[in-house]
Parts: sequence; structure tokens; C-alpha cells
Amino acid sequence: MSSPQAPEDGQGCGDRGDPPGDLRSVLVTTVLNLEPLDEDLFRGRHYWVPAKRLFGGQIVGQALVAAAKSVSEDVHVHSLHCYFVRAGDPKVPVLYQVERTRTGSSFSVRSVKAVQHGKPIFICQASFQQAQPSPMQHQFSMPTVPPPEELLDCETLIDQYLRDPNLQKRYPLALNRIAAQEVPIEIKPVNPSPLSQLQRMEPKQMFWVRARGYIGEGDMKMHCCVAAYISDYAFLGTALLPHQWQHKVHFMVSLDHSMWFHAPFRADHWMLYECESPWAGGSRGLVHGRLWRQDGVLAVTCAQEGVIRVKPQVSESKL
Repeated sequence: MSSPQAPEDGQGCGDRGDPPGDLRSVLVTTVLNLEPLDEDLFRGRHYWVPAKRLFGGQIVGQALVAAAKSVSEDVHVHSLHCYFVRAGDPKVPVLYQVERTRTGSSFSVRSVKAVQHGKPIFICQASFQQAQPSPMQHQFSMPTVPPPEELLDCETLIDQYLRDPNLQKRYPLALNRIAAQEVPIEIKPVNPSPLSQLQRMEPKQMFWVRARGYIGEGDMKMHCCVAAYISDYAFLGTALLPHQWQHKVHFMVSLDHSMWFHAPFRADHWMLYECESPWAGGSRGLVHGRLWRQDGVLAVTCAQEGVIRVKPQVSESKL
């Protein structure tokens, strides 16, 4: 599935300002609002299509919605593991078939297959658990970063980039394309690099992220489904950051996606998304991510591997 990113630079941007009032999040009302067709069979439609392929986060989020509808209210997802096996067709809906693999007293497993044109495009297994307190607890410390209220949104950053007289000719078209997208999530990058300094970037990035609109306390399962959607945005692009000044992306798609849910959170509240790529090679890139609540609690851990095929960056010099 496609992994949207900023102009060939892998950095996430998608903020277009706060919605007025308590506008219901489009992720809940449209993207993750599946149509039931039969028992454990659902149909999902598309809201935002960033490329010729479906956005992988949409498929992950919709599959988790389908799986969550087959378990009781007193269990919550703690992990999911997915594979993207074919490109999704944005012109037709996706059918989600749920298999109740196991229902236990503490853990339940559901398998989900997403189908288009009679063939699977995506498979996923999600595990649900009843709440079980434990005296054994620990977590990493949240990185120290400026709060989202002190950072610029992507719309403002893009405007600054476009006003830069030294901006390379290959960037304006891509930047304007990003600014025109109606992405249903808001993003505020932490320490965004000037486009003139891209060659010195490490395979790491952080940004504050939240769903557009209002979701409310609601069902924790829905917040997990929204986080599944959010988690794929600009994620794989982290692996491009050290290489974008030398190479141009020819083909980039997700191969798999895994998530582990650790603590309750609100997906319509700001969370810090800490992304890093420990390895790239063999036309693949590996990325790890952590979603932190503003109070420092680690809410979600993510991992993904994807295909990244590149070609040399063509110099703009005419000499």
C-alpha cells in the first residue's frame, strides 16, 4: 500500500488547521464506518487516496474495525500483525472477512482478510485481551520536545518553504500538491529541517499528530482503529531521510505493519510520533515508531517494513 510523505523527503506533513467547534472526526463517520453485509463480513469505502494505490493506514484501520466488531466489549486489542499482499484498487470498495480464530477467557484472536476483485489484498491477525493488572511495569522515557502549541503546522511550514528564494525547482509542485490534500489527520513536525539541509538528516523524525475533528471518550477500540490509520502516515518515509539528496523514489510500498497497544489514549488529542529507521538495504527499509501521550505515557509501538526502490537524483545544474 502507498505510504504518503512530504515531497520526496520522507517528512510528515498534513495539518490544515483546527476544525470548527466539535466537528465529528471524518475518520469515525466515514473512513472507519464499515457497512455490515453479513455476520463477520463488512464493506469499507475510501475517503482519501494519496496515489494510485490505497493508503495502507486506511486498510489497517478498517481491518481492525472489522475485527473489533466480532469480540465482546470487555476486551481490547493489544497487538496486530498485517501483510499487504496486493495493491489496493481505489476505484472499488474493500470487503473484510473476519475469522474468529480463537475466543479464550483472557485472549481472543481474530483473522481478517481484505478482498478486492475476488483476491486478498491484505491479511491481518489481531489479538484482544481482557484487562489484567500486573505489578511488573516499565517503559522508556518520552523524548523531551516542544509541545505542539509551540510548533508550526505543516501548512505554515509549506508556505515558508515556497517563499524561500533558494528552493530547488523540483520542490514547489510537490509542496503545493501536499498543501492541497485533505488529509484527515493533523501534524506538527518537531525540528523540521530546511529543504537546503536534507543531505545531513538522520533516519529519525518526530511529529505531533492527532485525528482531525472530535471523537470523544467513546470506545477505546475506536481510538485504537484511528491510531492504526494514523500510524502509517509518513512512517516508511523515515528510511529515506539520509538518502533523499542522492536518490529519488521510484517505487515505495508497505510490505507489513505491526502494532502493540500499551495504554489508553485519545486519538483526537495530540500524541508524539517518534519514528526511526534502524536499517535499510536490499530494496527494503525497516522503521520503528512510538506514539506517546502528552503526559509521557507510551501508548503504542509500531513497526513496518516496506519496498523502497530508488534511482539517482538528477542534478539541476546545466553545466
